[in-house]
Amino acid sequence: MTSQIHPNDLKAMLDAGSPVVLLDVRQPEENAYCALPGSVLIPLGELHARASEMEPTDTLVVVYCHHGVRSLSGAAILRQAGMPNVTSLMGGIDLWSLAIDPTVPRY
Repeated sequence: MTSQIHPNDLKAMLDAGSPVVLLDVRQPEENAYCALPGSVLIPLGELHARASEMEPTDTLVVVYCHHGVRSLSGAAILRQAGMPNVTSLMGGIDLWSLAIDPTVPRY
């Protein structure tokens, strides 16, 4: 089962300067509307073919989407590709907007 991280915990890690890679698996038009700063966009449908772009590392990779469903699949794909430290953002960017940063547009 894929682990999940709550937005509050991710925010605390980011505030503490912990190294984190943010991977957005939404569609380009969703990413253009709103995204977490510094995130990398690889749509879920392309992730199998592009997983090698995410070099295996000990750095935590947090996969996110709109509501936290596609990101579970994305995290599983990366684990299968040999990435050991991957989690999914619980509730996606929508919960991030509600719990952490209301300036991130909801849709």
